[in-house]
Amino acid sequence: MKIAMVGTGYVGLVSGVCFADFGHEVVCVDNDPAKIETLRAGGVPIYEPGLGDLIGNNVRAGRLSFTTDLAQAMDGADAVFIAVGTPSRRGDGYADLSYVYAAATEIAAHITDFTVVVTKSTVPVGTGDEVERVMGEIIDRSLFEVVSNPEFLREGAAITDFKRPDRIVVGTTDVRAEAVMRELYRPLFLNETPILFTERRTSELIKYAGNAFLATKITFINEMADLCEAVGANVQQVARGIGLDKRIGPKFLNAGPGYGGSCFPKDTLALARTAEEANVKLSIVEAVVDANDSRKRRMANKIVAALGGDVHGLRIAVLGLAFKPNTDDMRDAPSLTIIPRLIDKGAQIVAYDPEAMSEAREHMPDIDYAETAMAAATGADALVIITEWDEFRALDMGRVKAALAAPNVIDLRNIYRGEDLRAMGFAYTNVGYPAEG
Repeated sequence: MKIAMVGTGYVGLVSGVCFADFGHEVVCVDNDPAKIETLRAGGVPIYEPGLGDLIGNNVRAGRLSFTTDLAQAMDGADAVFIAVGTPSRRGDGYADLSYVYAAATEIAAHITDFTVVVTKSTVPVGTGDEVERVMGEIIDRSLFEVVSNPEFLREGAAITDFKRPDRIVVGTTDVRAEAVMRELYRPLFLNETPILFTERRTSELIKYAGNAFLATKITFINEMADLCEAVGANVQQVARGIGLDKRIGPKFLNAGPGYGGSCFPKDTLALARTAEEANVKLSIVEAVVDANDSRKRRMANKIVAALGGDVHGLRIAVLGLAFKPNTDDMRDAPSLTIIPRLIDKGAQIVAYDPEAMSEAREHMPDIDYAETAMAAATGADALVIITEWDEFRALDMGRVKAALAAPNVIDLRNIYRGEDLRAMGFAYTNVGYPAEG
């Protein structure tokens, strides 16, 4: 089948490339000429493990191409995917749907035969209805069907998530549209992937509900970490103890500095705003949003407390800037809250991240950046771990201690054992343990 993928951001690019790898003909469209030229030249505008090789393979096979010309991309397409951004709207937190509606308007102008228009962007409940209305003002309603098909991709593992998903959710009650969507995802039938067909509004809500639930698990274990510190318990053992219960499960029970990224922060806010408009109180979701924002701020205070209550004039090495490992995504990363607060308290920051420093410089141009973790540590009064990149898990801590001006380690991801580092002479602070745990 032929697919036009409108938007070459994270979701659109990964989805388009993976559909091409399934054997479909995919044309990815973007109104940014520079981005399209980068992709045509073999470059990859985002960091995602394995994505560059997959793009190259499918371009060479003739299944994948890139253009700024939507009419060309849609020529003969069985389905057109809308995969544009839906950032939080400034001021009220609601999803900004202007890019979605602009894409729908432009798509409608180029439809000549029946076409399935698939919303891949994360959108609030009822967006599909509005897309249908907007398009229906331009072309006859019989020429298109609007389908919801939310994405469930984890940054850093997106290709695996697309090719071996837990489930596929499709929101449509139209027989023709269902047939097209089944054919698009037919390669996954071999893996016996569950495909859930629902009405469109239900599909839209499933995406938000799923992300809000996962954000709640993260926030819950972070609050348990605070309690563990206060009563002398071990949060990792608490997480394991409850995670072994199959009704709970172990995933998303790692205590840390709070969630960030492109999904959880904006989706929890958007879900809360949707509920407000429907006069429904989502007390849990609202509490999760507030607790996560507060946690990021309190992590800066935790670092200050670990360093004696005053960081003025101290040089602090920060390892990890992206919101999670295996991505260069800085959106709502805990580092963007923690580092400025440390600077406000007089600290000097030197930071290192394997992939996110270019993006980080856009947000924090006035801090120092190091080329390696060891370079960051050299001469610093403390080492703070914010993102749990694999390369930080096995640092030569003997060399780190020798490089530091003072042997202080604040580990906000619990990637080291406190007893091991304390035995080496470090003043070690982590999350969710008693002071000497």
